[in-house]
Amino acid sequence: MKKKTKWPVIAGVAFIVVFIAAMVYSSTGNNQFRGEVCVTFEGRTICRNAAATTREEAERIGTSTACTDLTNGMTALLQCEQGAPRKVTWKK
Repeated sequence: MKKKTKWPVIAGVAFIVVFIAAMVYSSTGNNQFRGEVCVTFEGRTICRNAAATTREEAERIGTSTACTDLTNGMTALLQCEQGAPRKVTWKK
């Protein structure tokens, strides 16, 4: 009797391994700029950490994360994200 190879299982395991490797690389390997971004919106201030390959991208990510925590609703979120951050502190 011939033993059947379970290709869908092998393909699934390979996909999971590649996915995990990509996540680890993207979260540790290429984030050259790290900083703390502080945003003030409607009288409240919140600071969030961000990391990315460019300063502009890290600042945008930090601003977006802070605004998500500061606002309720899409209109307020968009208004918050359009404003400049109150403070950005770059980490080495």
